[in-house]
Amino acid sequence: MPRQRDVQAQRELLSNATWQVLAEDGLPGLTLRAVAERAGCTTGLVMHAFPTKRALLLHARDLLYERTAVRQDAAEAASADAFDALAAVLGQAVDLPHGHHEESRVWVGFLAAALADEALAERHRAANRSFLARIRRLVAACRPKWTDEQCELTTKSLVALVEGLNVLAAADPEAYPARLQQEALAKALTELRA
Repeated sequence: MPRQRDVQAQRELLSNATWQVLAEDGLPGLTLRAVAERAGCTTGLVMHAFPTKRALLLHARDLLYERTAVRQDAAEAASADAFDALAAVLGQAVDLPHGHHEESRVWVGFLAAALADEALAERHRAANRSFLARIRRLVAACRPKWTDEQCELTTKSLVALVEGLNVLAAADPEAYPARLQQEALAKALTELRA
């Protein structure tokens, strides 16, 4: 009797391999062959689950979105009020203080690929807009008397700050250490509370 393959276990193996290759070798290193080597399998098995590099990238982006959403949900749920929730969620988005440097490298690799691929760009925009909506909801809860324009400007400024820190730290972690990231975020949040 032929052995049944565990499709879920294979997909998990390939997911982890895809993630590791993209985090360590960046976009140029992400190939079907590199994922197969990392997973210890054939390129045929990789192609069965992810027939193209785009499929690998989309899967990596989906994993990133799922991981960060779980942490942000938990951070928000554990907060005492809107200000604490905003600080906690944005704090989860900042890279180095939480050890998510690998995630930043995956995000940067995906973003680089998305610049030249509309399907990837659309996936990026959807995830980014979801994060913007969460932050905007929290900003509005912190400042219920603010206009829509004030909430939007503050939301996009805060998101640009944390995402910019992530991108810059992914490329030059010595220039953007954890302390600097935490202080920059704390300063922006102090101004919001004022």
